[in-house]
Amino acid sequence: MKSHQREIKSFFYSQYFSDGLRMSIGILAPALLMLKLGHFDEGLTMSLGALCICTIDSPGPLAHKRNGMLMGNAILFVVAMITGYARLNLIALGFEITLFAFLFSLLTVYGNRAASVGTCGLLIMIFMMDRHVPPPQVPVYCLTVLAGGVWYMLFAIVFFGIRPYRAAQQTLGESIADVANFLRIKADFYDSRTDIDENYRKLVLSQIQVSNHQDAVREILFKSRVLVKESTAASRVLVITFNDLVDMFEQIMATHYDYNKIRENFENTGVLADINAFLHLVADDLDNIGYAILANTRPEKLHNFDLRLEVLKKKIDEVGADENVSSNLILKKILINLRDLSKTITNIYKYYHSKASDDLVQKINDVEYSKFVAHQDFAPHIFFDNLTLSSGAFKHALRVSLVCLVGFITAKNFSLGGHSYWVLLTIIVILKPGFSLSKQRNYQRLIGTIVGGVIGIVILYFVPGKNAQFWILVGLMIGTYSFLRLNYIVSVIFMTPYVLILFKFLGLGHLNIVQERIVDTLIGSGIAFIASYLIFPTWEFQLVQESLEHVLTANINYLRKVSDSLSGREVSVTEYKLARKDVYVNSANLSAVFERMTSEPKRMQRNIKDLHKFVVLNHILASYTANIASALVINRPQNLHPDMQKSVKKSIAVLREAINRMAGKVEEIKPADEPSKPSNHPQEILPQPLTADENLMKEQLGFINKVAVDLAKITDSVLR
Repeated sequence: MKSHQREIKSFFYSQYFSDGLRMSIGILAPALLMLKLGHFDEGLTMSLGALCICTIDSPGPLAHKRNGMLMGNAILFVVAMITGYARLNLIALGFEITLFAFLFSLLTVYGNRAASVGTCGLLIMIFMMDRHVPPPQVPVYCLTVLAGGVWYMLFAIVFFGIRPYRAAQQTLGESIADVANFLRIKADFYDSRTDIDENYRKLVLSQIQVSNHQDAVREILFKSRVLVKESTAASRVLVITFNDLVDMFEQIMATHYDYNKIRENFENTGVLADINAFLHLVADDLDNIGYAILANTRPEKLHNFDLRLEVLKKKIDEVGADENVSSNLILKKILINLRDLSKTITNIYKYYHSKASDDLVQKINDVEYSKFVAHQDFAPHIFFDNLTLSSGAFKHALRVSLVCLVGFITAKNFSLGGHSYWVLLTIIVILKPGFSLSKQRNYQRLIGTIVGGVIGIVILYFVPGKNAQFWILVGLMIGTYSFLRLNYIVSVIFMTPYVLILFKFLGLGHLNIVQERIVDTLIGSGIAFIASYLIFPTWEFQLVQESLEHVLTANINYLRKVSDSLSGREVSVTEYKLARKDVYVNSANLSAVFERMTSEPKRMQRNIKDLHKFVVLNHILASYTANIASALVINRPQNLHPDMQKSVKKSIAVLREAINRMAGKVEEIKPADEPSKPSNHPQEILPQPLTADENLMKEQLGFINKVAVDLAKITDSVLR
């Protein structure tokens, strides 16, 4: 019960609810204010402009939001003006819809923010196409729309400026919860009742979510001068907490072993159940920290890890003393990882219970954070370079423009009422670059509209009072925008009754509006679904080779950092963490391709079993590399055996050969320069006998080589 209460509270503290509240206020305020002043129609027009601009108000640095909304307002006014006159002639309007649908959809080549600016332009075009505004009044009407857009931009900037750290806190808190969930799935490998293959599937899905959320945190933290370059305690703590969170995620990745073998050797000792329980306790503390950051309070530690680790150590020592059980070296290694996890958790707690010290500043300055975020290039040639059928963005834009034209013609001939724009609105919301995403959005839109329509009718029939209906409308509106990014089907369920109540207030009836909305949604969904099959369909198998190349290239670069450390070259923390980030991001992207492929028609699921094997093997390789890399780069051991470096070089050569066998390389892999011999690591001195830890490292490097060979083999099968 307590857990459910915390989940509910977490939602109300989250960026999703905060965004929903901000968007709802920003859209409603002009209409309510102008209603008080006796100019309700002008207020509704301003709210229309605010509604379009709010699509650009997605998470990110304030400067990016501001620039995006400035561009959005310019497009808002120009498109509204053009549509206001083009609607007087069906041919001119059809031409405009086709052209703008193409141009604005192609803005995806400049990233998500630019794509949302394009969506803003498409929305005002669609909302204006059925507006009966006399030609002389079009400029004034468009200026009123622009006023609403400018109002929302200023409101969002002020909202952000009042609490500049809040968005970063919310995104970080949610990212911590994702890592806690990942850790729980990882813990289940030590539970003999868990199916290992199915757990890998869950782990892959969780890794996608972790990667996406960590990218969102990087966007807000590392692209904002306020957060990275300010010397305030709040900014330091946020940055260093995220830094430790990413390191912790690596530690969790590094606790990967042959789980079948571990179960076979140690299941009867009871140690695995203790490891599982300990990891769940760590996950509980992580959740506790995430919740406290969301709630803007100081987290209090839940468990004493030291005592539990001592008990676990004794059990592992007892296992080592048992002659009937094989070596407990692996268990000792797991224990070290568990200690590192508990130490990181303890450090994070300390950040929130002591003043920001010089140590925090030093840790922040150790890493060049600006290198960890992608910087979008807005050069015009990028747009023109994509005007070819070999570009996925071009094919998507062409598909959207053709389908919008078909939807426009269909709506004008078959729509039930005067809101034919619902057909086009459904099309632009549903159509996505890939088939699987379009299919998912289509299903969500249909189910949400039907369920929401029923709820809307119930509200209108059984809640007759206008005041009560208004407050229900406000609640539904907040729910619509709160779940827009979190759960689209829930968002549509809220959206439909909210629209129906709004139309009731405008005197447009409700039962006929429900019927019209559902029929128009069915028409738009049907057109979009057919188009996603027939018009330049994009299937996930077409993206597999590029994704494989990116993953293998990232693994090679990661292994090179290991090779450099083994040869004596000092690898900076920034170099190491950049290589690690590239592996995790590209692995998550490949996993996302695999997951989307599973929802496509069977005939389009090319070599999907082999691709799943590749995803799992890649996860294993990344885990073992993280284990070795952290030990080498962070601890910098001396006098390592030369055979270790040979093993790594073999792995790199195997992966490079796999890339060379692929057609159309993404990146030319050049041999790494041999580092010069450091004076403190002479090659001519024979290495000392290996310690137990070094023996384990040598075994792990050998296993990395084996996984690399298997990965190279399965690559050929995936692309066959």
